Amino acid sequence: MSPRNEAITRNSGSMRFRRIGGWVEQPGDLQPQLEGHASADVIVVGAGFAGLSTALELTARGASVIVLEQEFGGFGASGRNAGYLLGSMGIEFELFVKRVGVEHARKFIRFYDEAVCYVERRLVELGIDCDYNPSGVIRAAVHEAQEKWLRRSMELGLELGSVTRFVDQAEMRARGIPPAFLFGCEQRGGTLNPGKYVSGLRRAAIRAGVKLYEKTPLLSYSEGPTITCKTARGTASAPVMVLATNAYTPQLGLLRDKVAPIRVSAIETQPLSPEQLASLGWHGREGIITPHLTMESHRLTAHNTLVLTVKKLNYVYGSKTPNVPDNGAYDALAQTLRERYPFLRGLGIQHCWSGYVSVAYDALPVVGAIGAQQNIFHVAGCSGHGLATHSFMGQLLAEKINGVENAHLTALRHKTPSTLPEPFQWCALKAAFAATRQYDEWTNRKARKAAARNSAIALSDAVKLP
Repeated sequence: MSPRNEAITRNSGSMRFRRIGGWVEQPGDLQPQLEGHASADVIVVGAGFAGLSTALELTARGASVIVLEQEFGGFGASGRNAGYLLGSMGIEFELFVKRVGVEHARKFIRFYDEAVCYVERRLVELGIDCDYNPSGVIRAAVHEAQEKWLRRSMELGLELGSVTRFVDQAEMRARGIPPAFLFGCEQRGGTLNPGKYVSGLRRAAIRAGVKLYEKTPLLSYSEGPTITCKTARGTASAPVMVLATNAYTPQLGLLRDKVAPIRVSAIETQPLSPEQLASLGWHGREGIITPHLTMESHRLTAHNTLVLTVKKLNYVYGSKTPNVPDNGAYDALAQTLRERYPFLRGLGIQHCWSGYVSVAYDALPVVGAIGAQQNIFHVAGCSGHGLATHSFMGQLLAEKINGVENAHLTALRHKTPSTLPEPFQWCALKAAFAATRQYDEWTNRKARKAAARNSAIALSDAVKLP
């Protein structure tokens, strides 16, 4: 059985569930498991955006680096997301200001926006071809009632230094944006293939001499001036360790009181025919997110498929991360596909997948060091926007380990609120998700009524034509 067929473990309704996500395959040059003992200057746990970027930046500064990965590079959230290279527009400005104040919020804004520039530079420096389309990203409304919130958010963002512009309906139509999206706020950035990006980081790391051990989950570690990591078949030791495990960190016994792993889901359609592409328009293929409380994301890929993500969130009791289908989320995304693109009726969905992001209660990054020696670094709390930020974190952590703290890293320091113990956390998150779904459905009902009214008017006008 091929790796691709192994990755499709079962059907989810009429959709194929891909346990490794929709963007990656198990690499043909799978790196060996750790056997025996290995040592280095730094051990990095996790081979996603943060782990591989940190390993590359450390290696460039002369350090020897070991990376331990429980599956293969890009298996986790890095290979499952929507592929948005998005800066400060992806955060909730009002929440940030209430949490840390205006001046500190400005520093967070600069961090998020600089992260986009960092990834764009690295794509060139490392020669990674990942179908990057720097078309910008639009937070687009599906009903006119969302305009007030969009404009207020944009105005606060501008005050904080977020460079964003309003795109009115006339410009949206002139640019061929699908008509379900009425107007919005736009920021620089774009979309890419996250599987190609993380695979490019993986190749660059191997080429640079990073010792990458795949199919090698961390079982335990001991603290001290020298950290020793235990795996199934060996051990690794180093004076410094970086936990770039994001949503999986609570399972290591760390940050369970700071972050919760939240399951997000995606569907990908069959490739659009030339006729369907022509009816769709969307010439610039801008990434689109919506201002729902639980956002929708929509993008047209380089291989002419539509990818829709998020819409419905989930949490598993005890901060667990089972790699199983979330049929309710896929059904919600399929309904969204039908509602936003009625002219693509009959377009099939080829597969679906889910993954986990780590979220703090204030939606801010969780970065720091622990241990008596303060030599165990961790990064989590991407809140679904880790492509840019966790890549950039590689540079910031490498500098810190080398004794220099970047101002962007200093800016991330804040007191993260504590999470709730179980079963209170499960109850609170489930209640919050239910409330946001109810509110978003109220918006969607208004959007459906408006679309039906507009269709009736268009049909009436057509009938009146001679």
